[in-house]
Amino acid sequence: MVYLRFATDGLNRYGILEGKTVYEITPNFFGGFKKTGEKFALSKVKLLAPCRPGKVISLGLNYREHVKEMKMAAPLNPVIFLKAPSAVIGTGEAIICPKISNHVDFEAELAIVIRKKAKNVSAKDALEYVLGYTCFNDVTARDLQRFDGQWARAKSFDTFAPMGPWIVSGIDGDSLKIETFLNGKKKQSSNTGDMVFSVAEIVSFVSEAMTLNPGDVISTGTPPGVGPMKKGDKIKIKIGGIGELVNTVV
Repeated sequence: MVYLRFATDGLNRYGILEGKTVYEITPNFFGGFKKTGEKFALSKVKLLAPCRPGKVISLGLNYREHVKEMKMAAPLNPVIFLKAPSAVIGTGEAIICPKISNHVDFEAELAIVIRKKAKNVSAKDALEYVLGYTCFNDVTARDLQRFDGQWARAKSFDTFAPMGPWIVSGIDGDSLKIETFLNGKKKQSSNTGDMVFSVAEIVSFVSEAMTLNPGDVISTGTPPGVGPMKKGDKIKIKIGGIGELVNTVV
């Protein structure tokens, strides 16, 4: 199933996508819901970030080829950090490069969206807590990351967490093609099968440290090929089985 948030007639709504038609649902897709009877052509609505996470947890060094690219050893456990929820934007919105940074990078990632409260869940049961998956761009002010020695500021500027265009359930998050295109030129190309830690292992590990709530997002790390963006660029993250997340840079 394809879940989304959208705006039309001045209202923000939850919906499901069937073909090219958006059906409004109530109250949302994190529990039981029903169609309201309202439907809209996909081309006539504005897509919003597909959820409003209470927290965004991200991983570093989670692709084997990226680990090699960085000339580092694969981590023994997932390396996690937090991005501010205020950084979240949807497809079609602009990524704003802060004046204090001279080096802003794209990082294509698969994001996991949590369906129900999860605490200390096993890897065996972890997928029961997953609503679905979406495309994610872990935008990073790389120069500030190096300067600070930790990642919170560099990862959390407003607009630094584009995600979308929607959430897709019923697919295998551990076997999806993932690509980045900068101004139409392919910059990253990999498969989530190259991840060091699987989706289930990631959800289980994070839930040991913090309670995960419906709508929380975990981005699962980036493959090799990360690079800079500048004003006027168009960045597209494409994941097989999900779709395309497209943003411009200003």
